[in-house]
Amino acid sequence: MTATTGAAVRALRLADTTEAADLAAFLGRLIRYDRAAAVRLQAGGGAVAVFGRPPAFEVLAIRTARLCDVGAGSVAGPGSVEGPVELDVTVSAGELLEAIDELTGDFGLPAAVTGPPWTGVLPPRGGWQQVPGLPGPDGLRQAVAAAVTEFRTRDEALPAAHRDRAERDRIGREIWSRTVGATGLPLRAVHAAQSVGFLRPMPEDAPVALLRVGAWMRLRTPYGSIAVRTGGAGGIGGLSVTPT
Repeated sequence: MTATTGAAVRALRLADTTEAADLAAFLGRLIRYDRAAAVRLQAGGGAVAVFGRPPAFEVLAIRTARLCDVGAGSVAGPGSVEGPVELDVTVSAGELLEAIDELTGDFGLPAAVTGPPWTGVLPPRGGWQQVPGLPGPDGLRQAVAAAVTEFRTRDEALPAAHRDRAERDRIGREIWSRTVGATGLPLRAVHAAQSVGFLRPMPEDAPVALLRVGAWMRLRTPYGSIAVRTGGAGGIGGLSVTPT
């Protein structure tokens, strides 16, 4: 669904090998949900952003990392990924994972693929405003744990004749469509953040924020962001709501 720009770019180098390991772990989690997963990669202004869609949550998961100069044709320099996009390509998540050298931070770009429909619907790159009322990381993890417990309790209470996928999806949709307090953020977005490793233990002073622009909301943590379209804007694909 996306066109390739910056065709001269053939390889990138991350500024920190720790970020290479984190990006590899993120791609591994996406592949756990879908072995044929595709990701959209955008780079420019000294940073790279990788967009993926864990299929169980109807959200976009975004992992960013800093780049350093690796010679002619590289994407590097001051600024952030919010600057001009010099590279925009959709590739296989599995092939990108195999290309990452966690010891050096280098990775070659896999061949472009025709992406699924969601790759053509990314959140805006600017204009985000902070939304108040978001609990801290512990509160968010507790909310997910309570929702998973409720789902399992209600599932176990179903009569055998009604314990089927349709009824489980109905219960899951009810639970995961709830919002986090008065923020308007669907609980499924928090569940997605935990599932892809964005809510793992972090320093007490680590910034966790909720941002909004138009119909989009973004849960931002030090490890990555979860973006979701809310209200009447429609989703970004089919929704499966059974907890994992």
